[in-house]
Amino acid sequence: MSRVHDMGGRWGDGTVPVDPDEPVFKDEWHGRALAVTLAAGALGQWTLDTSRHAREALGTKDYTRFGYYEKWISALADLLVAKGVVSREELATGQSNGDSPLADRKLLAERVPAVLAKGGPSARDGAAPLYPVGARVTTRRPARNVMVEGGHTRLPAYAAGVEGVILSQHGAHVLPDTNAHGMGECPEPLYTVLFRASDLWGRAENEGDEVTLDLWESYLEPLA
Repeated sequence: MSRVHDMGGRWGDGTVPVDPDEPVFKDEWHGRALAVTLAAGALGQWTLDTSRHAREALGTKDYTRFGYYEKWISALADLLVAKGVVSREELATGQSNGDSPLADRKLLAERVPAVLAKGGPSARDGAAPLYPVGARVTTRRPARNVMVEGGHTRLPAYAAGVEGVILSQHGAHVLPDTNAHGMGECPEPLYTVLFRASDLWGRAENEGDEVTLDLWESYLEPLA
């Protein structure tokens, strides 16, 4: 079962407006929200997949009314309390109750360029891919985390149970479905899978339109 964030393929939401002249951050606080989220992530108390799940797990009313960076900062507040980095009192008052045991892990300004340049590589040693390029596969249905009820997954609902073709292989990568929930990285082969837009949406905007998705091996099944 998908959460409210899984909106792909819904009818009636219209096109996504794109303004080439729009600044990187529409409001000044958006940049600070991004910065504090990255700085908090550098403390090493959660993974990128955990933070994605925290945003997805916001309540339906909050998720639908919040803007993009409001989702980020609200999910960060939830994570900081859930992981014991700060207390609810500290969060509410903006005042520390004492020295943090994580103080030595703070992200110093001079380290920011190197940390951003490094990113968060997810490639790992792992099993050889089961499916060769050109193989026809079907995505798992329904699109859900089969290990954690209501857990994080990168298989979108609109692509569940749809036939596709393996376009390329990317080696083994950290599995988000486990990594988001403290169950280990469990690397699996990752593929780019090609779908016909008409198979995903019922019809294509243009004849011959195609969609590619990067999907983990456990999301896929051989075509019967």
